[in-house]
Amino acid sequence: MSSSGNLILKAESLPRIGDQVVDENLRQIGSIFDIFGPVSSPYAAVRPIVEEPNRFIEGALYAAPSSKPRREKRKR
Repeated sequence: MSSSGNLILKAESLPRIGDQVVDENLRQIGSIFDIFGPVSSPYAAVRPIVEEPNRFIEGALYAAPSSKPRREKRKR
């Protein structure tokens, strides 16, 4: 938990910004808004949408792909 109230997660694989974060019952906890750290061991910052996000500390959370398709960058 960060001082600004965001959850900081250690990711087992590289998530994408905008992915939803859910608990084991597939309830949405928040969404990923930043990824940082080394590529081999990334961390994700999650903006929670639930009350009392600190109850998810030490628990398992999962990244679910966002419903919005990712826009491809065009090469010129």
